[in-house]
Parts: sequence; C-alpha cells; structure tokens
Amino acid sequence: MSEGRVIAIGGSTGSISALKQILPRLPAGLPAPVFVVVHVGAEGRNLLAGILDACGPLTVSTAKDGEHPEQAHVYVAPAGRHLLLVDGEIRLGRGPRENMARPAVDALFRSVAASYGPRAIGLVLSGHLNDGAAGLAAIAQCGGLTAVQSPADAEAPDMPRGALEAGDIDYRAPLADLANLMVALAKEPPGPEFPTPRALELEIEIALGRPSQTGVIDEIADVAPLSCPECGGTLSQLKEAPLRYRCQIGHAYSAKTLAHEQNGSLDEALGVALRIVEERAVLADRMARDAEASGRAWSMENYASKAAEFRRSADVLRSAAIRLR
Repeated sequence: MSEGRVIAIGGSTGSISALKQILPRLPAGLPAPVFVVVHVGAEGRNLLAGILDACGPLTVSTAKDGEHPEQAHVYVAPAGRHLLLVDGEIRLGRGPRENMARPAVDALFRSVAASYGPRAIGLVLSGHLNDGAAGLAAIAQCGGLTAVQSPADAEAPDMPRGALEAGDIDYRAPLADLANLMVALAKEPPGPEFPTPRALELEIEIALGRPSQTGVIDEIADVAPLSCPECGGTLSQLKEAPLRYRCQIGHAYSAKTLAHEQNGSLDEALGVALRIVEERAVLADRMARDAEASGRAWSMENYASKAAEFRRSADVLRSAAIRLR
C-alpha cells in the first residue's frame, strides 16, 4: 500500500458548484493528493480541470495514465475513463460503466481503498441516485475514513443520503465545513492496515478493462433472475454489501440505479404498446367506416367492436403509465 494520505471526492448533479467552494479553502501545503470524479458524458471535452484550477491555490489537472500523484495537486477524471489508483499510480480504465457512468465514483473509491487502505479518505458530494455508496463501504472495509456532504444542503441529496443508508459513515458535514474537515483528516495518523479483499481486487481489474469472464463474476456474485439494462445479459448479485449487481460483461449497478433504469425501460415499453394499440383503434375505426359505406353491416359492427376494445386497452395502458410516474 502507498504511503501518505489521499483524498478521493465524487459527485454528480450539484457537485461542481460544491467543489468550487471546497477547493479554494484547501491550503497550498495540503499533505495529500486529491482525486475527483464527477459524472460527465463519454464525449465530454475535459474542461472541468480548467474550471476548477482557477478556484484556489491547488493545481488542478486532468488525470493522465501512468502519473504518480503529488501532494497538494488535484487530479480530475477525464471523460469516458475510470480514474483509478493502482499501486500508487494513476490508471485510466476503459472498463464497463458502473451505475450508468464512466468515470464512476465507486470505481475510484474502490481503487483508493485497495491502494491506500487506512490512508484513504473518501468524500461523497451532491448527486442523483447512489454511486459512491459501495465505494465508501470499500474504503471503510479497508480501514479508511469516510465522509459525506450533509444531504440537507446538497443540491441533489441522493448520493450522500444513499451512502448514509448503505453503511456507517465517519463524518457528515455541511458544505461550508467540508474543506476544513478534509484538511484535518489529511493530518490524522492512519490506523492499522487490513488485507485487501479478493473481490475488491477483481472489481478494480474489471474497471481497468480486463475481461470480465464468467468465472470472475461467479467468484464475487451469485446469479439473479434479472437482466442488464445496457446489454440484456444476466445479472449477478454481489456477495458484499451494499446490494449491487454486475452482468457478465461487467456493467455494474446499485439496487437503486437498477430500479431507476428498469422504470425507464418500463415507461418506454408502455409508451410503445400504447402507440400500437391506439394506432390499431384508428385503423379499426377506418375499416368500420369503409364496411358501412360498402353496405357490409356485419363487418362494420365487428370492426367497431374491435376499435372500442382497443380504446379500452389503451386506457388501461395509459393509467398504468401514469401510476408508474
């Protein structure tokens, strides 16, 4: 494990404005490097480092593969790559998305837990859903320190709240106090070291982009009767808490993210079904009118009955869609 403290920060919606308040309050002599993952699109232009570099005394740069981290330097994950720490070296992984994101907060936290153990500090900021919860649990499991922004003053409270629900968190503080908290924790002597769990090492390898073979998934998870929203493959439930899933490709989901994606798929399916049924009602109406004009009374009544049946089915689908929202 690497020597010295390291601070890993993750967030999503609302986290950039939070970082703009935290970074100016971190001193130039901060005795730890800082690593930042903010959910960005795969086609992002990597502008975040430049935005944050103007905020305070610390140098901020987009992380590069193979770099050795320096104290009082902030490294920001580039778009479309997982930011990882492996044996004290920065690695940029092309592994599958986690919680629909690459870079993912969980991937960073997991790698920091394995590389730094009790020297790791993890902080979850504002964001939707709960990426980062499993990563903080990994940091705690390896003896590190965990913290979250108080959900009450987060623009999007889901991520800090999800971390609090997933396990014991060492510190919870409002945004105004987080910089001072990070400085204080960076100066604390680390506790005892713990062995790195095998499952943690395997998930880091997946994030790096190494093949996620069936045997690897079987070693860390049990097959579940659920499908991956991204590739349609079978999901397996991770054996370690909190509740998470991975498919054979390696896509990973917290239970909350999986439920969110399934809701989206269900909405889409209901929308397609509703459109088809309504179109069939329109067609049946037109066929009824055509039969009436041709003097085919029996056919007219038959098509009119089908049109009414389709409309009743459409009403049921429409009501179901409304209830799911």
